[in-house]
Amino acid sequence: MSGPSPGAFLTADWRWLLMLHHEVPASLLEPLVPDGTELDSFHGRHFVGLIGFRFLKTRLLGWPVPFHRNFEELNLRFYIRRKAEGKWRRGVAFVRELVPRRAVAWTARLAYGEPYAYSAMSSELVDPAQRADASGRVAYSWRGRLGEGRIAATFAGEDFPLEPGSIEEFFAEHYHGYTRRPGKATIEYEVEHEPWTAWTAATHSAEGDWVKLYGAGFAEALNAPAVSAMVAAGSAITVRKPVEIPGAASG
Repeated sequence: MSGPSPGAFLTADWRWLLMLHHEVPASLLEPLVPDGTELDSFHGRHFVGLIGFRFLKTRLLGWPVPFHRNFEELNLRFYIRRKAEGKWRRGVAFVRELVPRRAVAWTARLAYGEPYAYSAMSSELVDPAQRADASGRVAYSWRGRLGEGRIAATFAGEDFPLEPGSIEEFFAEHYHGYTRRPGKATIEYEVEHEPWTAWTAATHSAEGDWVKLYGAGFAEALNAPAVSAMVAAGSAITVRKPVEIPGAASG
């Protein structure tokens, strides 16, 4: 991608991101890396992030779509990078993304090639700013043909800025997405948002049919303790229109 960024495809607020991270071997991720990119690591360690959050005030090409403005998403992502114009672009790729709106899943598969699937979903939120003891809770649940499950966390106090160079910043601050498309050029898209603040989770839990949802290799990782659990406050975001990486075609 060179020159001005492509126009906005989607705008929304991403709020109350519950981010659970697990360490995995590079060999688990390598078959999924989009052509033209490479695995990114934090001090030589590789991770997957199980992320639940709320999509709010969603607009597609500037237009609000009735009954599709506010909804939940759950995704499993990993971290990659691509050198362009002499600089590294830190990005993410997805193993699978769940949303409770069939039209959203269809549009994301069509426009970006993203591995979206439909599932009934719900969320729970207790905002610490609204409680005298400053305690908060967030949870995301899903139920459908890919099984059922729930992730949840408690947290308290005031959110904090992410320290540059920290593992929390590595997990939260990525501004490009990449999609592997076998036999076709890799897709790249830019995601714009202000830096996030976060809380460290006091407690957290995750249960689900991981084999059905992500496969046996990822199930083993997700059944192990998370190495990081935090809740990010989130912000307004803009997802730019997708472009193909010149000369990059996944095999």
